[in-house]
Amino acid sequence: MTRNGRVLLVKRKHAPGEGFWAIPGGSVELGETLQEAAEREIKEETGLTIRARSPVHTFDVIERDAAGRIQFHYVIVDLMADYERGELNPDDDACDARWVLPEELEVLPVSQSTRDLLKTLFL
Repeated sequence: MTRNGRVLLVKRKHAPGEGFWAIPGGSVELGETLQEAAEREIKEETGLTIRARSPVHTFDVIERDAAGRIQFHYVIVDLMADYERGELNPDDDACDARWVLPEELEVLPVSQSTRDLLKTLFL
């Protein structure tokens, strides 16, 4: 989601991605649509109310331990969204949240897949 030329990112509090800045989101609960899950997760992580739209990007995140065993496997589906209301208040799985300018992406710890997506679709 972008607003005034900035993209909304959260700093992850837990693995996977602990300490990295990412697009807010999380798990889909039983019976939720992708849009409902995105709206709930963004509210929980940032305090903002959004209207989620259609998916724009899908990819896998697979993390292994030192022995090569899979520790995490997530299928990430990023959706476009429109800001509706609220002030940033990081909570839940986010230890920080902010509206990020394009040039800040070069210095923030952001995964390469997130960086590429943001440069292509949002900024």
